[in-house]
Amino acid sequence: MIDRPDPFDHSPAQGSLFGSGEDRMQAPPPRAVTVDPAQVRVRLVSLLETARAADRMPWSDRDARMWRTVFPQMANWLPDDEANQLRFEFAKEFDRLLNAA
Repeated sequence: MIDRPDPFDHSPAQGSLFGSGEDRMQAPPPRAVTVDPAQVRVRLVSLLETARAADRMPWSDRDARMWRTVFPQMANWLPDDEANQLRFEFAKEFDRLLNAA
């Protein structure tokens, strides 16, 4: 960008969001994320129990796609052995429900 005055004598003609200088936007400071594994565990076990108790898919198509993606990611907050077991059990139940439809 060329820093030249505009016809109304404003300098520069357009402020830069990414240029150098004091008018540059600053990135927000990183936020610390604190996750309670106990809360994650309760949520995942609740979802697994919902799947186990169902004869057919208990969630809408949209929600089922979301849980199929999010459940394994949420399990990342738990110890590896527990996370892997919950992922396995959820995938097994999910496949059972897909075949029941």
